[in-house]
Order: sequence, then C-alpha cells, then structure tokens
Amino acid sequence: MSILIAILTLGGIALALGLVLVVANKVFYVYEDPRIDVVEEMLPHANCGACGEPGCRPFAEALVAGRVLPVKCTVSSEEGRQAIADYLGVSLGTQEKIVARLACAGGTNVARDRAIYQGMQSCRGAALVSGGGKGCFWGCLGFGDCEQVCDFDAIEMNNHSLPVVNVDGCTACGDCVEVCPKDLFSLQPISHRLWVACKNLQAGDEILEDCQVACTACGLCAVDAPGDLITMKNNLPYVDYSFDHDTNEPIQRCPTGAIVWLDDDLGPVKGRQSKKIVRKGERPLGFS
Repeated sequence: MSILIAILTLGGIALALGLVLVVANKVFYVYEDPRIDVVEEMLPHANCGACGEPGCRPFAEALVAGRVLPVKCTVSSEEGRQAIADYLGVSLGTQEKIVARLACAGGTNVARDRAIYQGMQSCRGAALVSGGGKGCFWGCLGFGDCEQVCDFDAIEMNNHSLPVVNVDGCTACGDCVEVCPKDLFSLQPISHRLWVACKNLQAGDEILEDCQVACTACGLCAVDAPGDLITMKNNLPYVDYSFDHDTNEPIQRCPTGAIVWLDDDLGPVKGRQSKKIVRKGERPLGFS
C-alpha cells in the first residue's frame, strides 16, 4: 500500500508540474517570426559584427524587424544580399564600402629598431616590453597580429613586415582595429583617398633617424589643402572628410610621403616632392 501511495504521490507531483509548465508556456510565450530562422540560414554565419550587430542571429532579427537593410552584411555576396532582400520584400539598400586603413608606412626598409626584442612573436607581447623596441614608438611592430586575427584573409604581411589590406576582401569587421596595440588601424569609407599614413607625434626632422617616411609636422599639406580640409593637431595632419576631399594636391610637397593618395590600382601614391625609397633590405639597428 505504501508503495502505491508513493507512486501516486510522485505521479500527482509530476502532473502538477507539467500543468504549471503548460500554463507558463502559454502565459509567457513570446512570438518569434519564423522568417528569422530562414534569414539566418541565408546569412554567411561569420558572426563578425561588421553589420553592427553582435552576430548573424541578431542581424537576422533586425532585418525581419525592418531596422536594417541587407546591404549592411558586408561578408555576404551581392547575390546573397539580394536574395535576402527579395525574400523579405525590401530594398537591398545602399552603403559605401568600409575598409580597414593602416596609419603607418614604416616597414623594415625605412624604419629601424632601437632594441632587439626576444619573446612571444606578437605585437601585443612586444608592446608590453618598452613599447616593442622600434625607434618610432608609434609605429607598426610588424609581427602580424592583424594578419592572424583576420578571418577573411584580407591582411597580408609584405616583405618589409608591414600589413597590407586587401580592399576587396576586407569586410570591415574591425578585428584588426581591436588587436593592434598601437591603434594604427581604423575603419574608413573607401572614398577617403587622402590618407595620413603615420601616427608619429614627434615634431622635427629628428624622427627621420628612426623612420624615413615619418611625418615631421612641417605642415605643408595643411598649407596646400583647400580651405580647412587639413589642420595640424598634435603634430599630425588631420583630414576633415566633411569637406570636399577629392584632391591629391596636399600630398605633392610632403617631403617624406607621410600623406598619400590611395589609388585602387597603384596603392599608396606619394607626392612629386617626396623622397624616393630605394632600400630593399632592413635598416640596421640604431643604438645612438
């Protein structure tokens, strides 16, 4: 008899809990649009965050809710974005391509080290040891953390240990921006052709001992730029892209080529008065 009572008691408890769960499910049920699952499957599942959402699922929810348009997914192909637009019956949308830009041109052929670093072959690791040993404190350390963290193979280290961004492959996910200990990367609209490829804050020609392509704060670019397009801030040119910036005139008299014009086919183009760089190998260590 006691066993039967125990079984009935447990059965009653299980039944009561089941009823509670059923009621709770009805009361607290939150409707989710079934289109979210469909759209999520149509996305590339990169979860890179380039769209501004923390992942593909939240982006799918934003798409279905009408808060964003398919063009915001920079990883998907044009056909993939259009398929989502057609499925949801919305416009594809328009957005200028955003790419990662590097504010440094100090490869090993033009920039020298002042110390020999031995340790973890990582920019972040080297930066913890007196800034990394490079003569220019603000320059790229060249260990390629940005290349390693890029899931889209859009960054490649060149022969001079300097990152080169493949504009076509870049999705503007921002991983390189976050990983660089020198804050040399930033995400820029591709129309920003007038570019300061340096972050050195030291004024004067003395910096050329450490990097031949560093900005010396001479200010010639600011003088030659129309209106207030370029101003000098903290010994560096600042380009105000809210003004008309479709001009390469400010680069022409730069003596070091620290400000360049970014050409689709030619890459960074220096001005006519910039000193030509002919060294192919590494600069020797400097301890003076």
